[in-house]
Amino acid sequence: MKIKKDDIVLIISGKDRNRKGKVLDAFPREEKIAVEGINIRKKHVRPKKQGEKGQVVETPGPISVSNVKLICSKCGKATRVGYKVEGKKKYRVCKKCNQEI
Repeated sequence: MKIKKDDIVLIISGKDRNRKGKVLDAFPREEKIAVEGINIRKKHVRPKKQGEKGQVVETPGPISVSNVKLICSKCGKATRVGYKVEGKKKYRVCKKCNQEI
């Protein structure tokens, strides 16, 4: 999977189209990611102790990696990701500016 935790991504489809956010979690087996402020789910939580109130907790749900584009930290554009190998080191490359991400 080409997108990792702490990357900034642009949502390209769905109800949150054209919004940006930081990747909170990556789930490589499912090819999904959780993005901050995107695909918000509401969950009702019961009170755990006597006298405590129940509440509604909002958490970001996972979305498919195919619905996002990585934003390059160098050029600031939404781009595809390539790879370059130098010696034993492999790193991600922006397809627009050819800089290491």
